[in-house]
Amino acid sequence: MKKIDFDLVNNPFVNFYCSRYSMSSRIDVKKAYRYSKENDYSFFLLSLACLINAVNSISEFKRRIIDGEVIEFDSVDGVTPIMDEEMCVFREMRVSSVSDFHCWYDEVKCEMNDILTGKKEGFTLAMEERDKDNIINFSCIPWVDFESMTNCIVDPRAIQPLVTWGKFNEEYKMSVSVTVNHIFVDGRRLAYFFENAQKIFNNPEKL
Repeated sequence: MKKIDFDLVNNPFVNFYCSRYSMSSRIDVKKAYRYSKENDYSFFLLSLACLINAVNSISEFKRRIIDGEVIEFDSVDGVTPIMDEEMCVFREMRVSSVSDFHCWYDEVKCEMNDILTGKKEGFTLAMEERDKDNIINFSCIPWVDFESMTNCIVDPRAIQPLVTWGKFNEEYKMSVSVTVNHIFVDGRRLAYFFENAQKIFNNPEKL
């Protein structure tokens, strides 16, 4: 990570009680879904890979305030809930950004299995400590084609983004909700995120 020359004192959102806000938009996942089925990939993991790489494409998503200093991580990992097929075991898993999807996929599948079977503990960092780590929380709600959503707030001044995606509809349009902090992320940066995410979902074979 590196320190960023950023004027926190005069930022208009620093003194807000809560400077966090959310935006939801639909992404066309038809090509990605077909790619996952043709190659026997989990669509959940393929979507996670696309969204992690989209997040890492935006510098502002990787910024945090630590000990009063603005820092920017070189990259951020994803932390996501996982569950077994019977939906009776819930854990969290940490995964990196994707440079080679095939290798990443195999590693993540093994990690998921080890966590769900109890061979590994999984990710356990306390919620109030997560703003200091190079992570972003991801969550999938595959049973609901939602229009928008809100998120639980541990700290109204937290910086760490949250990304949630849902069930795609009959037109293969999938809602993605992103919660960010306005200190660093404005509407244009959110637009860049959705634009980049769409490009990645359109070309999953390039992951």
